[in-house]
Amino acid sequence: MVKQLSIPLAAFLLLAGCSQAPPAPPDTRPKDIEAIRAAEKQSNSDWASRDIDRIARFWADDATLLMPGAPAIKGNAAIKAAVKDMVADPNFALTFSATNVQVSKAGDYGYTEGTSTMKMTDKKTKKVVTETGKYLTVFHKQADGSWKAVEDMYNADAAPVPAKAAAAATKAPAGKSAKAVSPAARKRGAKKKKR
Repeated sequence: MVKQLSIPLAAFLLLAGCSQAPPAPPDTRPKDIEAIRAAEKQSNSDWASRDIDRIARFWADDATLLMPGAPAIKGNAAIKAAVKDMVADPNFALTFSATNVQVSKAGDYGYTEGTSTMKMTDKKTKKVVTETGKYLTVFHKQADGSWKAVEDMYNADAAPVPAKAAAAATKAPAGKSAKAVSPAARKRGAKKKKR
C-alpha cells in the first residue's frame, strides 16, 4: 500500500518542482516616468499659483525637504510652513525641469534630477535676485498610484545674482558667455576702458 502511494506522490512532487515560475510583472517604468514628469509639471504650475495647499500636495506626509543653509524640514506640515514664508515674497518665483528621470524595476520608487531657477527678494539688500541651481527628488508610488516626493533636495550653483544681471546674462549674444560677471572682473574691465 505504501509503495503504491509513494509512486504517485513522487510523481506529483516531481511535477510540482518542475512547474514554471510565475510570469514577471509587467514593466511599468515608461508610464511611471511619464507620471513623475507630469507630477513635476503640475508642481511648476502649483508654484506659479502661489497656493500653499496646491504646492504642498507634491510631497508625501512624511517627506523631508533639504534646503541650503537650513536644517532638514520633516513632514508635509513643516514643509507647508516653510513654503508659506517663501511665497509670501511678492517677487518669489520657482521653476524647475528634470534632466533625468529614473524608476526602479519594481515600480515603487523613482527619482528626478534637474535644474532650477528661483527669483526672490534678498533679505539683506531688499533687491530682487535670481538663483540657479540643481535638485534631486526621490519619489514613492502611493497606494492610489500617484507619485509623491519623499526626499527633496536642492542647492544653488552660486550665490544669487541681481535679477536684471541674470536676465541680461541669459540674453548674451551668440558666442558670448552667459555667466554672470563678478564685481572684481567688472572693476578690471572698467580700468581697462579708462586706459
